[in-house]
Amino acid sequence: MRSGIAAKTPHFVLHQWPITQVNAAEPGFVKEPAPLNDGVLCLGALTPKRWAKRAVTRNLIKRQIYHVSTELGERLPATAYVVRLRAAFDTQTFVSASSEPLKQCVREELTQLFGKVLSP
Repeated sequence: MRSGIAAKTPHFVLHQWPITQVNAAEPGFVKEPAPLNDGVLCLGALTPKRWAKRAVTRNLIKRQIYHVSTELGERLPATAYVVRLRAAFDTQTFVSASSEPLKQCVREELTQLFGKVLSP
C-alpha cells in the first residue's frame, strides 16, 4: 500500500490507507476519484504459506484477524487496512496447527497491533 506501515508486532504488520481530509473551501481544490469508499472500514488479511505452512493455521490466523477487527471496529478510523503475517509462530511452542494457546497468542498480538493505531 502506498501509505507504508502503520504498526508492527513480532509476527504482524498493519498497513493503513491514508484517511482523506479534504477541505472544499480551499482555493485550488481538485476533486480526485477515491480508490476506496471514504468512511467505510475495509480489512484484508494476508497469511502466506511461507510463514504458516498448514492451511489450518492460516485459516485460524485469518479468523482471528477478522474477529479482533470486528471487536475494535467501532473504535478504528474508517479506512482500508491490510494485516500481513510477517514471521512464523514457533512450531516447538505451538505443536498443534490449530490449538487454543496459538489462538490466544494470535489474538493478543493482534489486539496490540490494532491498539497502536487506536492510540497514536
